[in-house]
Order: sequence, then C-alpha cells, then structure tokens
Amino acid sequence: MSDQLEAYLEEISHYLAGRAEREEILSEIRSHIMEKAAEGPGEFTAAAIEKAIAAFGPARQVAERYLDESRPIIAPAYKRYLVRYTSLLFALHAALTVLAVVLKKELVLFPLLYIPRLSVIDALVYLPAAFLTDLGAVALILYFVTQSGKEVKLPWPKFGVDLDELKPPAKHFWLSRVATALGAVVMLAITDFALYLFARHQTIFFVNLDWTDPRPLFTPSAGRRLSLIVIAMFAASTLSLLIKLVTRSRWVDVISNVISLALIGLLLTQPFDGLFAPEIAAKVLPKLGPWLRTSVVLSLLFVAFMIALDLVKHLVVISRRKLAQAQHIK
Repeated sequence: MSDQLEAYLEEISHYLAGRAEREEILSEIRSHIMEKAAEGPGEFTAAAIEKAIAAFGPARQVAERYLDESRPIIAPAYKRYLVRYTSLLFALHAALTVLAVVLKKELVLFPLLYIPRLSVIDALVYLPAAFLTDLGAVALILYFVTQSGKEVKLPWPKFGVDLDELKPPAKHFWLSRVATALGAVVMLAITDFALYLFARHQTIFFVNLDWTDPRPLFTPSAGRRLSLIVIAMFAASTLSLLIKLVTRSRWVDVISNVISLALIGLLLTQPFDGLFAPEIAAKVLPKLGPWLRTSVVLSLLFVAFMIALDLVKHLVVISRRKLAQAQHIK
C-alpha cells in the first residue's frame, strides 16, 4: 500500500477524531482512491495514487464532507447567550477584582471563582485572562447543551434591549456634533485650569478658595499624586470627546472606560494615613476619619461599578454587531 495514501488517510482520521464511524469512513475513502487510481491507463503506480489523492481534495475538506453539520459546536440560537452570559460573568469578575484590590485580600467563591491578592498592575493583567476564562466556561456549557440535543430553555437576562429591538434614531448629525463639541470645550477648560493650578501650586486640592493664600488639602507628596491622577482622568475624558467629533465608534468609549477604571484603581490604592495636611488632619480625622475613609472608598467603588456597567454595555453591542455581520455574510 502507498505510504502517501496512508499518510493522507491518517490526516483525515485526525479531523474525524471522536466519530464512531471513523474507520468505516476511512475504508470508504481508501476504496474510492484505489478505484480512481486503477481507472487510468498503464500500470497501477504510486504516481496514479498521488494523482487520485490530488483529485480527491485536501484532507480537511474531505473530512468535512463526512461530518454531521446538523449539530454544530454551539447552536446558532445560543450564540447570543454566549455574548450576554460572558458579559454578565465578566462584570461580576471585574467587580470582585476591584474589591480584592481595595481590600488587599484574596476572594474565593468555591468552586466557581478564585481571585488572588492583586495590586493595580496585577489586576490590569489579570482581567484579560479572566475574560478569556469566563468566555471559555460559558462556551463549554453551551457546547454541552448543544450536543445534548435536548430542548433547553436558558434564561435570557434582560439588562438591555437587543439590537434588533432598537429603532434607529433620527439623524441629527450636526446637532450631536455640537453637543459633543461643547462637552469637549468644557472638559478642555477644566483640564487646562487643573494643569494651571498644578503648575503653580503642585496640587489642585485646596481647603479655601482664596487664591492669594491657598491652603492645600493634602500633604505635598499626596497632593501631587492625587492631582496627577485626577488630571489624567480629565485629559482622558477630553480626548475621548475630541475623538468622538470624528468617529462614533464604540471602541472610543471602551478605551475611555478602561482608562478611567485603571485611574480609579490607582486612587483606591493610595494610602489614607498621612494623606491630609497636618492642620486638616488634626481637626478632621479624630472625628470623621473612619467615616470619611469609608464614604470615599464607597463613592469610588460606585463610580467604578457604573463605569464597568457602561464598559460591558459597549462590549455587548460591539460583539452583537460583529455576530450580526458574520451571520449576514454567511
């Protein structure tokens, strides 16, 4: 028997892995190739077999002819569930990650979830891996549901309308651009003013509004750190609005949300002890210290949660549009 034929059949066998009738299919393909090779004039040679294999087609395409297409890996009806379930699971994952960073502790939800103790930089590296894990877990569940062949009614979380339920709004191109431009001008003015204060006083946080004798709220080092983080948030919002004057891509919002979450994470990691200027600490901290710290942390977490929801919303819309485009092409 030709070594080339055996290698060809072995490659086809690889694509048919898991099929109970694999040996029958390989035997049928072998017979077809041998018959094809014997049809030509002259002796039954390796060249004739090679020509018959070439005519039969690439191994992957041949294997696909015998695969049962009636049951795909994930049923088309479940593809929307893949996007939405992954988004919900990742939103929970991201919120718990922020909580783990703030509390500086590991979180365990056995056997579903484990979040180690993370720094802000570790969390930024951890979240993409968490997203892939969530996507894989949801895809695996939907795969088993599809392969079971049973009618399974999955819950459809309704935290937003579907794309096919949306009615396109009336297009007011210049009106929307004017609103965005006004927002960009306001944010640009705020950012410039903050930069002016920082350049002059090395902080943007003050106790009083007397610019002839300003009294900083924080210590010099803490004031510089916090001021730079807040100015970076202003700058990111300004840049996002300026870019929206040119494009309405939701990726602009996604990137802006990711940057905002990262900067809020930096704010949450700043040490509270030694934060306020000495005269402020002596008056405020003895009475309001624990309450003030808790309220600030909860406020930042609430803002981060709202930004995370907005991020998930944009990712869901982008994913759904990609899916709709792919199905339209098919």
